[in-house]
Amino acid sequence: MKKKIATLTLVLLVGALVGVVIVSAQQPQPAQGPEQPRPPHPPMDPLGDAMFPPELIMQHTRDLNLTDEQKTFMRAEINRTTTRFNELQWQLQDAMEALHTAMKENTVNEQQALAQLDKVLDTEREIKRLHFGLAIAIKNKLTVEQQTKLHAMMQMHMQMQMHGPDGGPGRGPGGPGGPGPGGPPPGQRPEGNLEPMK
Repeated sequence: MKKKIATLTLVLLVGALVGVVIVSAQQPQPAQGPEQPRPPHPPMDPLGDAMFPPELIMQHTRDLNLTDEQKTFMRAEINRTTTRFNELQWQLQDAMEALHTAMKENTVNEQQALAQLDKVLDTEREIKRLHFGLAIAIKNKLTVEQQTKLHAMMQMHMQMQMHGPDGGPGRGPGGPGGPGPGGPPPGQRPEGNLEPMK
């Protein structure tokens, strides 16, 4: 009896969490202007210093002196991963809707709800594994010198976020000197130099 009550409590908690996630995902996000405060930074990624975001590499292909072979490999891996990710997102959405439907019943079928929860968790696990696999594949294609440059770029980026470009509090993309409201248009340097930004 206690086991059934504990399981039912767990299912109800998961259902409530799923409901909150679904509702919050459907809420429109307010547009952020330059006068609105930025939300707090997400917690530090424990593997952040060991992996490189693909977008950072793509933004700095020249600075990193990527070879044509490296670029071709990375494009193919990113395209493959993106395609599979989109498939998994649809699968996850379907599984979440089915779980939500099961949890809305007045009397929840425990086995059905837990089986549906397993489908959600399995899909989320596959998504995380897919992203991790991409990060590993990309890192393994980079030379030690390229990895060192990326570490330096990541450190500079983190310092800019924490302290801002002028040493003051970080203002983010819309702050002074950054693209967006209050900053120069994309591709133009803050000093008025019209050379494209890297």
